[in-house]
Amino acid sequence: MDEISLMCSNQWNQDVMAFKKRALLPPIILVVAILLLVAMIALRPQPPQRSTERPAVLVEVLEVQPENINFQVEGQGNVKPKHMTNLVTQVSGQIIEVADNFVNGGFFEKGDMLVTIDPADYRVALQSAKASLAQAKAALAEESARAKVAKDEWESLQMGEIPALGIREPQVASAVAAVQSAEAAVAKAQRDLDRTVVRAPYDGILQNKNVDIGQFVSMNTQVGALYGSEVAEVRVPLSDRDLAYIDLPEANHDGASPHVALTSDVAGKTFTWHGNLVRSEGVLDQNSRVIYGVVEVQDPYNQESEQHPAPLRFGRFVQLVIDGVEAQQVYRVPRYALSINNTVWVVDDERRLQQRDVNIVRAEAQHVVINEGLQPGDLVVLTQLSNALPSMKVRIPGDPVIEQQETPNKQTAEVAGNDNE
Repeated sequence: MDEISLMCSNQWNQDVMAFKKRALLPPIILVVAILLLVAMIALRPQPPQRSTERPAVLVEVLEVQPENINFQVEGQGNVKPKHMTNLVTQVSGQIIEVADNFVNGGFFEKGDMLVTIDPADYRVALQSAKASLAQAKAALAEESARAKVAKDEWESLQMGEIPALGIREPQVASAVAAVQSAEAAVAKAQRDLDRTVVRAPYDGILQNKNVDIGQFVSMNTQVGALYGSEVAEVRVPLSDRDLAYIDLPEANHDGASPHVALTSDVAGKTFTWHGNLVRSEGVLDQNSRVIYGVVEVQDPYNQESEQHPAPLRFGRFVQLVIDGVEAQQVYRVPRYALSINNTVWVVDDERRLQQRDVNIVRAEAQHVVINEGLQPGDLVVLTQLSNALPSMKVRIPGDPVIEQQETPNKQTAEVAGNDNE
């Protein structure tokens, strides 16, 4: 019995030991596996790490230098003649002759004949006036002789002071008046005869021909319109801002007239004419609140010389560029380089952004002109930066690009050293 109990006890102990072994084996395996994994992770080579520093932003810059700039003011307008005259007849009659170039667009020089009215009646009137003058002069001579005879007779009688009637002074005065009236009649008859020929008052081009040969015209009949071809004018509107950049001649101002370039397309080609701003019209337009300047172009039709590349015809629409005043030591930068509140970004020697307040003399369509806030050689940023900040690091074209460098881990270096050993 004791042996059986002993055998049972031994068997139970063996079972307990076997159970303990089976229970402890998995945790031991798991712990060993974890330790091996940790060791493998710790001992494996680390991949090279890159620096997280981002390269500086590339910006486009403009190196500015001071310069002297002649401002220009742009405008537009229509070409018109300086002189426009509606020619009318001053006598009546039938037109017996017209000039060969008495047509729309015909050119005339000062004094040229345009039309001739039948002068026959006016020649007769002149002849009659001259005859009346001769009679008046004869009557005056007769009365003068009678007055002399009466004076001599009165003096011979020695009857004292001679009365005016005694020496026929009233008759002589009447005869003198008759002569003067006859002379005036002759002058009027001569003037009417001269007016039978309608002449050009100046060099010009004919517009609106209204009469022709054989037509009867009365006094004040319009013959046609003549445009002076010696000088062309263009009225150009100028705002108050434009006036700040040009030296506008005034009526009592003898300064030089600013040069003006006029351009227009003719038959598909662009031509340029040259003129001068000679005056202003002196008052502001009540509707547009602008003042009109007047530009003159000499000999627009090249009648005197070939000074223009093509005739500048009346009625043509032209673009004008007026030379203005000169600005000394200013900077011209593109308009898009200007930030809000009239500031610009400048790159300093350390390639960092600096914000500058500038004073704008004039804002043009593509550029702004600055006279304060910049220094010679400043690098003005042209690139539009959405999040620009002062002292922000940037780079400009030509600067070397800083590549991202690999930074090996210390443990990797040690492992590599152990492997080499």
